[in-house]
Amino acid sequence: MTAAPAVPADRLLVTVAPTGAETSKADCPQLPTTLEELVAAAQECEAAGAAVVHVHVRDADHAPTLDAGLLRETVAALKQSTGLVVQLSTGGSVHDPLEQRLRVLDAEPDSCSITMGTTNFGDDVFANPWPFVCELYQQAQERGVAPEFELFDLGHVHALGRLLDRYGLPVGDRVHCDLVMGVPGGMPGTAPAMVAAVAALPAQVTSWAATGIGRSTLPVALAALSMGAHLRVGMEDVLTLRRGVPVDSNAQLVERAVELGRLAQRVPASPAEARTLLGLPPAAV
Repeated sequence: MTAAPAVPADRLLVTVAPTGAETSKADCPQLPTTLEELVAAAQECEAAGAAVVHVHVRDADHAPTLDAGLLRETVAALKQSTGLVVQLSTGGSVHDPLEQRLRVLDAEPDSCSITMGTTNFGDDVFANPWPFVCELYQQAQERGVAPEFELFDLGHVHALGRLLDRYGLPVGDRVHCDLVMGVPGGMPGTAPAMVAAVAALPAQVTSWAATGIGRSTLPVALAALSMGAHLRVGMEDVLTLRRGVPVDSNAQLVERAVELGRLAQRVPASPAEARTLLGLPPAAV
């Protein structure tokens, strides 16, 4: 990997993914699905130590949506109400058409997710064909949006190298990726799987994080911290603190990540430091 971004080596970038597209409001009433709930959750998570918010948007019926107006409204509200780096999911729901997912960047986020390949996702298929990935990445480059490359499997790690070799570096010459582990159909949430994925990361990668889905949350977090990596947490990925104990808020998960980081002698990165790490310019005043 190339030289680390110009932030102190002990900084821990905590990204929070508060909502996702899989869990229903009926099954989890504490899930933030309205704009007001999402903004409040983001503010609480920023106070707890998060620096990036990974956003999925829901409609008036609490269903996942890629409605352009709602995306713009959500990005604007989060930028106005918090200092967080606003990262929109371009994955949406596994059922969203590719052409709608390509239009997500019209909402002018700071950052976006780019999943590096198709993967089985439980009983569904999360489609990310190569031409779509290439088009989305080029749009992010043209618009100055910092990508977070989502890697669900070892093949996705290899595909990231292909993408960078073909199209060059993203904004700010920083390459940040996230190992999404423990999805049924993707790589397992284990330390050996993480070691294999990290060993295969392209040389251009400047920083990486890990996300553990469900029961793999803590093993993945601990393994990532032991390797000097960053963390993504949130109710998109886990709904229990431990067996039989539901999560009450996203801030609980951020607080736990910050505490694990403290034990590993890591300090939460500020949103300004997150922008440096991701290659983004300072936030507009």
